[in-house]
Amino acid sequence: MCRNIRPLFNFEPPVTATEVEAAAMQYVRKVSGFRKPSQANREAFDEAVAAVAAATTTLLTSLVTSAPSRNRELEAARAMARAKARFG
Repeated sequence: MCRNIRPLFNFEPPVTATEVEAAAMQYVRKVSGFRKPSQANREAFDEAVAAVAAATTTLLTSLVTSAPSRNRELEAARAMARAKARFG
């Protein structure tokens, strides 16, 4: 769907409500095609963001894993190294 979507599960420290909301906003923007909805669509847009954020939170709290938690800074550094190797 979009290369900018990042995993939110199994990180230390755990995902924040702000990160979940940002991911929900990104998803709703992509699906709706609106970066900023009109006044007439604002309520529906905000309700969709809230519903997606709630579903995401439910999903993330329900998932279990035996893998050790990942480090955000280390994962970001790895992604930067991959991008540098790919794009120069």
